Amino acid sequence: MSLTFALAHGQPSSLDTPLLVVVLPADASLTSAILPLDAPLNGALARTLARRDFRGGRDETLLLVGGEVGVQRLLLVGRGSAPLTRTTARRAAAIAARQANKLGVTAMHLWIPDGAAQADAVEGLVIGAAAGTWQYVDLLTPPPEKDRRARLAAVHVVTDDTDAMRDALAAGEAVAAGQAIAKRLGQMPGNYCTPDTFVEVGQDIASRHGMKLTVLGRAEMEKEHMGSFLCVAQGTSQEPRLVALEYRGGPADQQPVVLIGKGLCFDTGGISIKPAPEMEWMKFDMSGAGGVMGAMEAIGRLKLPVNVVGIIGSTTNMPSGEAVKPGDVVRASNGKTIEIINTDAEGRLVLADLLVFAKRFNPAVAIDAATLTGAIVIGLGHNAVGVFGSDQGAIDAVLAAGQAAGEPGWPMPTWDDYREQIKSDVADLKNTGGRAAGSITAALFLQEFVDGYPWVHLDVAGTAYSQSDLGWIPKGPTGTPVGTFVEFVRARVS
Repeated sequence: MSLTFALAHGQPSSLDTPLLVVVLPADASLTSAILPLDAPLNGALARTLARRDFRGGRDETLLLVGGEVGVQRLLLVGRGSAPLTRTTARRAAAIAARQANKLGVTAMHLWIPDGAAQADAVEGLVIGAAAGTWQYVDLLTPPPEKDRRARLAAVHVVTDDTDAMRDALAAGEAVAAGQAIAKRLGQMPGNYCTPDTFVEVGQDIASRHGMKLTVLGRAEMEKEHMGSFLCVAQGTSQEPRLVALEYRGGPADQQPVVLIGKGLCFDTGGISIKPAPEMEWMKFDMSGAGGVMGAMEAIGRLKLPVNVVGIIGSTTNMPSGEAVKPGDVVRASNGKTIEIINTDAEGRLVLADLLVFAKRFNPAVAIDAATLTGAIVIGLGHNAVGVFGSDQGAIDAVLAAGQAAGEPGWPMPTWDDYREQIKSDVADLKNTGGRAAGSITAALFLQEFVDGYPWVHLDVAGTAYSQSDLGWIPKGPTGTPVGTFVEFVRARVS
């Protein structure tokens, strides 16, 4: 069942709704705005706040039950002491949506008393409600009828009746739709999400939004001399795919923003095979590519007056009699030779040829995203995206976009001193510089294939998926980096 969104106007106390969610800050009091809600509850709201049974802490919830009509349930959700932003509104709405599904209500109203007229907050509420209700049930057997609960189907945001609020609702729906594509691709098992799946998704996005689609297979990549990408695909019988989507919303002569994503549908590590425990999580090694697809969906829905190209490279990294071996030397499409030190450092090999391929579009800036290194998880944990690049202005713009989208990044150095680690004795460079500064040397490897355009690299290995329930969303895909990509492009609209 798809989730629908609409705006609701007027006094929240006059609503007829199975669930009214009121998002409150820390140490909230019974203000004049929420006072009218107290009478139908016979003073329960006033007593709750006076007794500090609800203190408005981040993710805190408290349910008050009303009558058969009007506001039938009142759910208080705390956003904590942080200022009201798109991110804090998103998190509160996701918490509310998860609670709504537990209650089995099919509709809810969302209201922020001190931010109902704030467009960013409205957009955040939509994105958050969609995140809180998202699930991947394609392969699950439905429970018995008696055990089923109704799912949330309609969300109404209580706000002013203005063009700005309608635009905010539409923007939230666009980003949520993009994140849903990225999440679905991420959550699909590796035997369901294959390189051809990205072709199918690309075809669907292109047909609905009037984008040009280009698809390359093994034969076409051989003609392009993409030896770096193709060496990763040596060990699999599946056809590797390069998929490019061109959105032309800006002037014909405008240089495009190029978004690039790593799409390893499954990564065993190849000959340098990974340990067996938790290897199943490597189905998420396509999250960069999923983020590009999701961003192109959102950008198409928003009809932004900017030219954008999305490029993904997809294959699987498998051990076999034909797989690339440590010590092999391959040649990328820009002519550089690469000594393979570790076949588990495969994502950068795919991205290398994608970065060369991107040059034909004459990018204004290129941003790649990849679950590239475990080292970034050691360095930044699961709270920040590692941000690298060759152009400080572009890096700053990406950092600002990530902050606005609730996908914060942290700038990392790309000093020349680190390049010594990827020098090879038999080739132009090695595909890994060892464990020390692993995320930095991976970024420097990628930079060897960037030619003539500003470039930013996002290492999302710690943020694109979560192996535990985060409270506001369940474990699994997070939707990162869709928000960052979309915000970066939106910021370029003059």
